[in-house]
Amino acid sequence: MLVLGIGNSACDVAVEASRTADRTLLAMRRGAWILPKYLQGKPTDELGNALTNRLPIGVTRVLYLRALKTAVGTPMDFGLPEPDHKLAEAHPTISAELLPRIGHGDIEVKPNIAEFAGGKTVRFEDGSEEEIDLVVYCTGYKITFPFFDPGLIDAPDNEIPLYRRVVSPEYPGLYFIGLLQPLGAIMPLAEAQSVWIADVLEDKVRLPSPERMRHVIRRERARMARRYVASKRHTIQVDFEPYMRTLRRERGRGPLGRLQAGRAHELKVGAT
Repeated sequence: MLVLGIGNSACDVAVEASRTADRTLLAMRRGAWILPKYLQGKPTDELGNALTNRLPIGVTRVLYLRALKTAVGTPMDFGLPEPDHKLAEAHPTISAELLPRIGHGDIEVKPNIAEFAGGKTVRFEDGSEEEIDLVVYCTGYKITFPFFDPGLIDAPDNEIPLYRRVVSPEYPGLYFIGLLQPLGAIMPLAEAQSVWIADVLEDKVRLPSPERMRHVIRRERARMARRYVASKRHTIQVDFEPYMRTLRRERGRGPLGRLQAGRAHELKVGAT
């Protein structure tokens, strides 16, 4: 069996297949940083808390690398290709079993597929060939909305312009809950999004103007492009704690606060 990819799904499929398949091969076009599910006795995503997420990314990277090397070593120690990006510049791959199973020989690492040479023969980019019964592609997801009329809402190259990853500036009343990929658990963020939008629907919170929302979307897109390697998988990426703080600020954008601010401005103008 051959699994193509080095994301979370690919690693999970390869690990499970290696328990029963005669041989399991894992092929990829580039390397990735493999993090264990637990570091220092805690789930890996819990190491990124409200305090550490305020540190410069370079400092955070050094701390994670030190813990990773102590706990399991680097992917290169197990024969995986060296990633073409720094740790934290791409969505990490989390697997507690992949590296040990590679180390035990239960999973064999291969480069990317060059071609299917006929029959069951798969040729890889290094020129080697293998007879493969089954190939499983774990190469990412494509964002589509088949329940909308064609052309209404599209996501070319997985790009969909949403304010705070939720609100469409073009279609008032259209909101997307959970359409994001966090460094951490998604359900608490989806719950926070739901609470925010519930406040919007009850007129407890007001949204910015469409022009302002578009400006914020462009600014956040540029910021994430600087942070992460260019890839379709990062178009909906967020950092857990900073994003949660952003949602809390949005909930503070209430009608009363705006009204008070407007009256204060009128008093100031009148006084001058």
